Amino acid sequence: MPELWAGTDAGQAEHHCTVIDAEGAKVLSRRVPNNEDELLRLLGDVLDMADDGALVTSAVDLNAGGAALWIALLVNHGQWLFYIPGRTVHHASGSYRGDGKDAFVIADQARMRRDLQPLLETSEIAVDLKILTARRMDLSTDRTRAINRLRAQMLEYFPALERAFDYSTSKTALILLLTGYQTPAALRRIGRARLTAWLKNHGVPHTQHGQERRRRRGDRRRGPVHRCPRGEDRREDAPYPGEGGDGPRSGDRRTRSPHRGPVS
Repeated sequence: MPELWAGTDAGQAEHHCTVIDAEGAKVLSRRVPNNEDELLRLLGDVLDMADDGALVTSAVDLNAGGAALWIALLVNHGQWLFYIPGRTVHHASGSYRGDGKDAFVIADQARMRRDLQPLLETSEIAVDLKILTARRMDLSTDRTRAINRLRAQMLEYFPALERAFDYSTSKTALILLLTGYQTPAALRRIGRARLTAWLKNHGVPHTQHGQERRRRRGDRRRGPVHRCPRGEDRREDAPYPGEGGDGPRSGDRRTRSPHRGPVS
């Protein structure tokens, strides 16, 4: 029974499909937009070429994203579909020439290889889990990026405080502190005892308090440095995530000390 192999070079806006026969000869090459009507027409034309019940084996170089609609159409029509990673296509393309090379490579690799894994229909539960885990990863990445930006800014004008936090114990301690007190002057005004109580009331682990006290004792032994790095006023006026009424209003000139520091 004659067989056909259809390789699809998938993209976001359009796909390129190449169909070859058992001898590796190209029998169809078409570029189609990534919409359902055009893809259904392409699928119908490929199936019409398979006379007398010939088997059509399809392959694609993406298993999600822009190829999701094409994959769903092939699976729903009962087509045998394989996934060939783009890295495999790239390494194999060195021995091929001509236009539409990637689509031809995908089809030819599906014809020759016997170690490919078929793409099967995905259950609704798997799709829901994929969406939820992707969302959780985005939130985790955004939070890490925000904390790293805050640490980089603090390192420029208050390095002693940045060193005082044990991020392996609590990654939220820095954000919680900066919602109320952003500069050395603000921390001098509140004092060590009130700062410790404020951190405790906001759920910061006790080890953070002890580490902060040790850091402050070390700063006092070294002596204060009454210098204000440029941009400190901007940092104190800037809003921080979750800024509310628990701490002093950043930028309230009536509560600010006339001098700056200490800054390590």
